Amino acid sequence: MSSISTRKKDHIDLTLSETSQYKRTTGFEMYQLKHNALPECGLDDISFKSHLLGREFDFPLFISSMTGGHGEATTLNADIATFCEKFDIPFGVGSQRAMLEDSTHENSFTIVRDKAPNAFIAANIGGAQLIGGMPTYGLKTMINSIKANAIIVHLNPLQELIQPEGDVQFSGILKGIEQLVKHSSVPIIVKETGAGIDSKVAKRLLNAGVKVIDIAGVGGTSWSRVEAARIPSKWDVNLDNTLTYQYEQEMHERFNEWGNSTVYCLESLQELVWERKFEIIASGGIRNAQDMIKARCLGAHFVAVAQPIVRVLKEEGIDGLEKWFSLWRKEAKMVMTLLGVHEWSLLSEEHIILMSL
Repeated sequence: MSSISTRKKDHIDLTLSETSQYKRTTGFEMYQLKHNALPECGLDDISFKSHLLGREFDFPLFISSMTGGHGEATTLNADIATFCEKFDIPFGVGSQRAMLEDSTHENSFTIVRDKAPNAFIAANIGGAQLIGGMPTYGLKTMINSIKANAIIVHLNPLQELIQPEGDVQFSGILKGIEQLVKHSSVPIIVKETGAGIDSKVAKRLLNAGVKVIDIAGVGGTSWSRVEAARIPSKWDVNLDNTLTYQYEQEMHERFNEWGNSTVYCLESLQELVWERKFEIIASGGIRNAQDMIKARCLGAHFVAVAQPIVRVLKEEGIDGLEKWFSLWRKEAKMVMTLLGVHEWSLLSEEHIILMSL
């Protein structure tokens, strides 16, 4: 069994590999953006003003939870926080479980508020850690350590089942979320970690008082692949039973493409929008501005990314991240102009075409 700190570092390193990504797609390729030959607007007319939990942002991009709980995460979180403060981008820290169990990891989280005193920052805890309820001290520590504006609860049953150290008991998570909603001083966001949230699950979460659903569908990082890569080889554990080990490996591989695609989740949640007032974050394999625009056309209020941010930061530093963001925003403006839509809020299904197979 590895420590939580080691596991978190493994996760960062492994998610940067192409082998950790789903082979299945997000589903956005099924849609084409509808060209407008007479747009009657220009680049300078485009506005991405958007809202999340009552706060206005200039650009609808959320940096998803990924980092925290190990030494290298302190630097990554500091850079992300600096970037978010400069561009008013909301983001969520990685799971704070490590900090709650070992206070020596606290600085890898508290650094974000030091670097981003005005940014929207979300705390983070796994659904499995809410079974039986979260102690008041732990809840206050999570929020106060980063002066959190919200709490993200991540749901990751697929990842936990593959993970060597995984929590495999999932009964009681919904009740834990209900209790968290009641006792938290900030709103609750619930996200998957890449296998998707559909309307049936979303409805149960909304009934529990959750305000924002981050669908996190298939198309980006496969946490099944990530965790399978951490399982020791038969040579590491000196196994003589090669056939049994081979079957275990093949079993894990059969879960590598498990989950609901990002587009399926967005389409599924559309029926709920007419019933309930809530906000949708689209994530899971969104790798460019055109996918971001398509996500909005399918009902998302915000989009979120994680892996591209960490990749750019590790390879090119914060200057590279700012350049990446500048190009993403430029592409988004070009797309909006070609659609003839000058405001983010005005994008809808009428601006996309479902392609015939």
